[in-house]
Amino acid sequence: MTYYRERLWPTAWLYLSTALIIPASILVFLPINITVGYITAAVLYLAIVGFLLWSAPLITIDDKELRAGSARLPIEIIGEVTTFDGTEATLERGQRLDARAWLMIRGWVSPVVRLELLDESDPTPYWLLSSRTPELVAEAIAEVKLRTPGR
Repeated sequence: MTYYRERLWPTAWLYLSTALIIPASILVFLPINITVGYITAAVLYLAIVGFLLWSAPLITIDDKELRAGSARLPIEIIGEVTTFDGTEATLERGQRLDARAWLMIRGWVSPVVRLELLDESDPTPYWLLSSRTPELVAEAIAEVKLRTPGR
């Protein structure tokens, strides 16, 4: 059973800012051939949009593990779960960041959730994940731990 699922889609401003490739491509090819410029602009922009959509990571929490992109973390080794928003999230991603932490952060998603790891043999002290709803991530992990005996 899936308790939580979130895809970190890029925000609208990212699609708008990458649209600057359109006039740039047209200007580059204008002296050569305007039609080639329009075709190149369309192909490049569609490629960028396709890459942004394809690379949007997925966070899921089920009975056994948390998946963040292609990484997997067993629920039983997750300790304290802390959520951060606004200035606190900025500090967690910057000044307070431990260089050994595992990160899945996206610049277009401000809130983060910090998952402390209980595994003594793992040199990674915690995972830091971007999430638009970090409170729901924390609630889902707590619910899985309550429903599964021995955790």
